[in-house]
Amino acid sequence: MRALACMVIATVALAAQVFAQQNVPEPDGYRTDDYRSAVPATLAGARVVTTEEAAEIWRTRIGKFIDVLPRAPKPPNLPAGTVWRDKPRLNIPGSIWLPDTGYGKLAHATDAYLRRGLERASGGNKAALLVIYCQENCWMSWNATKRVLSYGYSNVAWYPEGTEGWERAGLPVAEAQPEPRTDEGERSR
Repeated sequence: MRALACMVIATVALAAQVFAQQNVPEPDGYRTDDYRSAVPATLAGARVVTTEEAAEIWRTRIGKFIDVLPRAPKPPNLPAGTVWRDKPRLNIPGSIWLPDTGYGKLAHATDAYLRRGLERASGGNKAALLVIYCQENCWMSWNATKRVLSYGYSNVAWYPEGTEGWERAGLPVAEAQPEPRTDEGERSR
């Protein structure tokens, strides 16, 4: 009986989330705050893919996956001598991780970093399939997908369930390292 109650609660919660997403309108521009909240069900110009569709793209290797989850910043007031270790990022195996590229406003250096990463992922082919994601209910991937479309890429998919949906489906994840930032003025880690 308890298991049935848990299943009913989970189903209602999922239905509420889907309903909330269907009622979130697409903004004209980029989202610049409250990044971890319900996202629209659509993104003009992009194909929105489910976990099943993303998994098929991944299995058949017909597209490149781009992870845009931000990298956790080093706390500003750590005592002198404290060793800081970045939190490991587990993402879809084979993804290119371009952290911090999903914010609503990008510094010139971050914009250039995103463009270089996309060039590498697509092999210079603006018609190559690119699948953009981060986490579930995160505007970072929505913003990044919209931005990638504005750069002239024509075969762009948005995977709004992100790594949380991927892991829920029992699909593999791998520890990732961000693409290096090489330009002067960009932070290097």
